[in-house]
Amino acid sequence: MEAPSLSIRRLLAPSEAELRALAEVLVDCVAGGASVSFLSPLEPERALAFWRRITEDVRRGARALLVAEDASGILGTAQLVLDLPENQPHRADLAKMLVHRRARRRGIGDALLRAAEAWARELGRTILVLDTASADAERLYERNGWQRVGIVPDFALLPNGELCATVFFYRDLRG
Repeated sequence: MEAPSLSIRRLLAPSEAELRALAEVLVDCVAGGASVSFLSPLEPERALAFWRRITEDVRRGARALLVAEDASGILGTAQLVLDLPENQPHRADLAKMLVHRRARRRGIGDALLRAAEAWARELGRTILVLDTASADAERLYERNGWQRVGIVPDFALLPNGELCATVFFYRDLRG
């Protein structure tokens, strides 16, 4: 999938340079206040260790890893969690959709979302589920046809340690 100067591709075996670029995106998102499982400050080494663990899931087919990049390198990423219980072979979780702050408001989130949905369809998945603590992300998902399920108060911590609510969404890919 390509837009002007932007491409989205699936990583099957990320290189060390790609892992470092993904770590940079994650560190930037946490520094910007994104509630994505980490508290601030997130050291680059911890971010890199996270991506190395994700790579193991990618290699064994438990996750699909997508990246958005332009001439400057990786700007964003999204994952499909595919390793779910045997009674849920029809669905996947969209996780860790991240866009570096320097690249926001350029349609990268939309492109990653469309690519993740397309890849899920190719894998025969019909329902996607996600959660977010970001009002900007909520607007992105709603604009792209995702259905809000509900809000769980005090679900997670923001990077600064404050409690935050999380909104759950789903997308039926059959329609």
